[in-house]
Amino acid sequence: MNLWLTTQEAVQLLLSGDTALWSIVGVSFSVSLLAIAIVLLPSLLIGFALAYGKFPGRWVILSLVNTFQSIPTVVIGLLLYMLLSRAGPLGDWKLLFTQQAMILGQIFICFPILVSMMHAAFQNSDKRAWETALTLGASLPRAFLSLMWESRFPLLAAIIAAFSRIITEVGCSMMVGGNILNATRNIPTAIALESSKGAFAQGVALGIVLLLLALGLNFFLSVARGKAHLRTN
Repeated sequence: MNLWLTTQEAVQLLLSGDTALWSIVGVSFSVSLLAIAIVLLPSLLIGFALAYGKFPGRWVILSLVNTFQSIPTVVIGLLLYMLLSRAGPLGDWKLLFTQQAMILGQIFICFPILVSMMHAAFQNSDKRAWETALTLGASLPRAFLSLMWESRFPLLAAIIAAFSRIITEVGCSMMVGGNILNATRNIPTAIALESSKGAFAQGVALGIVLLLLALGLNFFLSVARGKAHLRTN
């Protein structure tokens, strides 16, 4: 395999608007963005409750959340496969090998990551922002928004980390999605498939998409932090 020629072919695929390639990219982004959108608000509220709440069992919940982060994605995929298969308890839903099943799997993957990192963000935030907002008569939602603004960069970092985790995972997507072209084939499953066939150009092209995504997200976060730092000096 000639690396330079393969990279040239990959760039040509990207620039030519190859339908199959961009269909795969579209599936990846639509599934992962929807999964993040579904769990974002619950993760914010649970992370806040774990950081500011005083209730029995709080540390047990935190321990469970941290434990769930370390479960391999293929294990989550296997459990969902068993639940959603025809012989499983949720087989009547007919979700196996659909984008809905992939979204469900990615929800289970990113939810503990978001809760854990958002809990840490709120835990390390300046509690005076919350207390001052309440003292000045702000409603609970308004005070919560003020606290989110104070913690916006760690919260944004949590979202980026969770999104990066699910858009690059392959085990769960392969198990419950089935890697069906124009339906459930996403970037990581396509890379695995094309590499196994020895067709590396499409895999390299999709890898470039992921690399550009990572660079773009981290550049955005760095620029936002830099602007905020300049405004405070």
